[in-house]
Amino acid sequence: MSTSYAMRWLLASTALTLVSVACQSIPYAVAAAQAPAQALTDQAVHDYEAGQQTQALDEFRRAAQQGNRLAQFDYAMMLLAGEGGAPDPQGAVQWLDRAANAGMTQAQYVYGKMYDDGYVVNKSIPQANHWYEKAAQQGHVQAQAAIANEYFIGRGVPKDYKIAFGWYEKAARGGDLPSQYIVASYFERGYGVVTPDLDRARFWYEKAAAQGDIAAQGKLDAFKRQGTADNATSAR
Repeated sequence: MSTSYAMRWLLASTALTLVSVACQSIPYAVAAAQAPAQALTDQAVHDYEAGQQTQALDEFRRAAQQGNRLAQFDYAMMLLAGEGGAPDPQGAVQWLDRAANAGMTQAQYVYGKMYDDGYVVNKSIPQANHWYEKAAQQGHVQAQAAIANEYFIGRGVPKDYKIAFGWYEKAARGGDLPSQYIVASYFERGYGVVTPDLDRARFWYEKAAAQGDIAAQGKLDAFKRQGTADNATSAR
């Protein structure tokens, strides 16, 4: 497994670099004042940002060994990508497993994605869904969208449009563009799950369109044309 391939997988799967994960994941972890080895973890993040990867790798390792779940995740990602040292995919999985079991949501999502893709670990859709749902229950937006997709198509779980809608709605509220479009579609057509509500459909299409979704803008334009046609008919 090449280092460049690992980095491409990480970026494609998480849409986040290690450092931005480190900065954004603190609210999901134990409060900074209570987290074990937090000062060492903060120093590791600082050194990573400064390009001192070998030093950062060592600091993340020591903080991870002391139980800091953010450090466990970041150490795993560095091992996977071969940053600061030789790639160690199996070591990465071990530390990712520890971070995920400690409740670190990004670790849970990435672990699920690994099982989903069969990357480093043996492909297992049930395991993927297990970790997606763990992260989704803690508010991880990408995981909410992922588990929604699984329920929508019945992949590894019983097909259930109602459960899928619930997760899509949570992801949409968290800003996930595809979920916003899907929720709008639910409210437009109902699908036997919700009562059709064009005002709510328009609201979510507007949210998606505001993020640049061309199809959502097309829906809004169609609503506008339909409204103009209805008004013309009523005026006759």
